Amino acid sequence: MESKAKVAGHPVHPMLIVFPLGLLATAVIFDIIYLISDSSQWTLVSYYMIGAGVIGGAAAAVPGWIDWFAIPNGTRAKRIGLLHGVGNVIVLALFILSWILRRDTAETPPTGAIVASLVGFVLSALTGWLGGELVDRLGVGVDKGAHLDAPSSLSKLPAGAGVGSGSGSGSYAGSERRGSAH
Repeated sequence: MESKAKVAGHPVHPMLIVFPLGLLATAVIFDIIYLISDSSQWTLVSYYMIGAGVIGGAAAAVPGWIDWFAIPNGTRAKRIGLLHGVGNVIVLALFILSWILRRDTAETPPTGAIVASLVGFVLSALTGWLGGELVDRLGVGVDKGAHLDAPSSLSKLPAGAGVGSGSGSGSYAGSERRGSAH
């Protein structure tokens, strides 16, 4: 199922999600460094990273929801997509809670703020796996006819262009891999 929210031929959601994921995960790492070192510079930076990560997560959610609404009802992909999306809303809520709890004491956050971030981080690993399941196993966001020698998305040719033409290294049925025996 091809993505409905694209830029330059690629789905927008996976392009955007790297920013909040990186910011929020690094904020948790900085909190752990703070707990080990007792140096408050780490939690101050973590506070700002959480704020930026939450904004980025909200931005990444928009094309994700657009793609989810295009998944046919009654499918496993629709159910997994719902778990992925709702789980990520909970992740953002946990990081928002952490950010709010830190607001007045960003350099020395209360235990609850760090716990909320840690729980959000662990949950994000699960929701990330669900996102991988959507793409890698269920084909959500993958162009119809995608194959190992598909033309560039910037060429404006469909992913399946050249399939079966006999040119290059052979023809593909879409999911075949070079060198695999069937």
